[in-house]
Amino acid sequence: MTASPDLGTPRTATPDLLRAVFRQHAAGVAVITAQGARPVGFTATSLTSVAADPPLLSFGVGTAASSWPTLADAEHVGVHILGEHQQELAATFARSGADRFGPATSWRSGPEGVPLLGGVLSWLVCKVVARVPAGDHRIVLAQPVVGDPAGPGRPLLYHQGRFNALRD
Repeated sequence: MTASPDLGTPRTATPDLLRAVFRQHAAGVAVITAQGARPVGFTATSLTSVAADPPLLSFGVGTAASSWPTLADAEHVGVHILGEHQQELAATFARSGADRFGPATSWRSGPEGVPLLGGVLSWLVCKVVARVPAGDHRIVLAQPVVGDPAGPGRPLLYHQGRFNALRD
């Protein structure tokens, strides 16, 4: 029998424990957008590729988020993969009360009326196929319908509560 590595002292699972563990998990940074009475969007690190056939992705959104009422009804959403040059954009879409679609944000109305951000690494417009309750969040499942993978730069990452760039 092989000796196990030191795993430290286990802690009871709490929201704080989950946050502490996931601070150790480096994640790509995306912005999710939708159009309602006005455009809405938020920074997400929960973006996941779910299936290749048919193509499906998922992301989580809090039901207390200002974007949720629009996302709860949206038929289509925009998914934007941010580049390392877009830390300020990521921070704007993460900040409560920020003017996310103000003059400092480059965007246009795209397919299906979805707000598309400028200068991103890649983007997709997706049809929402399900919203799954998950505690104080919803997991949104969406099927890409159109997109562009050819933007400039390298990906932005989120780790230890900060936006980071890849190191060479």
